[in-house]
Amino acid sequence: MTSPRHYAPGPATLARVQKDGEKWTLVLVRQLRQSPQIVWRALTDPAQLREWAPFDADGNLGLAGSTVKLNTVGTPTPVVSETRIKRAEEPKVLEYGWGDGDLRWELEDFGGGTCLTLWHNIDRRYISMGAAGWHICLDVMDHALSGTPLGRIVGPQTMTFEGWQRLNAEYAKQFGMGN
Repeated sequence: MTSPRHYAPGPATLARVQKDGEKWTLVLVRQLRQSPQIVWRALTDPAQLREWAPFDADGNLGLAGSTVKLNTVGTPTPVVSETRIKRAEEPKVLEYGWGDGDLRWELEDFGGGTCLTLWHNIDRRYISMGAAGWHICLDVMDHALSGTPLGRIVGPQTMTFEGWQRLNAEYAKQFGMGN
């Protein structure tokens, strides 16, 4: 396993914000070397989610109409959200709720790899924090899928990670949130 101490996230270029009145949606795009089928399993299989996601799932997220509990990881008090999988079209689109927001993942075949796009409705006060957190989670997923796992970097642990601090500040500036 590669040590997170040797990992430094790239610049804050993965995300943008869509605004509709008071509703803010974080949009992250990532190019991955793995096929949509491999990325789909990383997004839906509970064992693979434990490698990179900010929550654990008690069931497969790839079954439309099913109900799954999502449990935050690394928080002082675990937060459990019960969600219904709204849409699961393997290996193209996955939609479900998490807490007060909705997540939509789209996977597109891109030169033998995958163009992965995440839409996450998030409170504007936390949008740069969310962008920094998802940026790191997607890096961790990419490393895990590439056979060079970093280990999960989630919860309050993420906020003490130097790379997160930089990303949070860069995304806040990019989104016009100030410092």
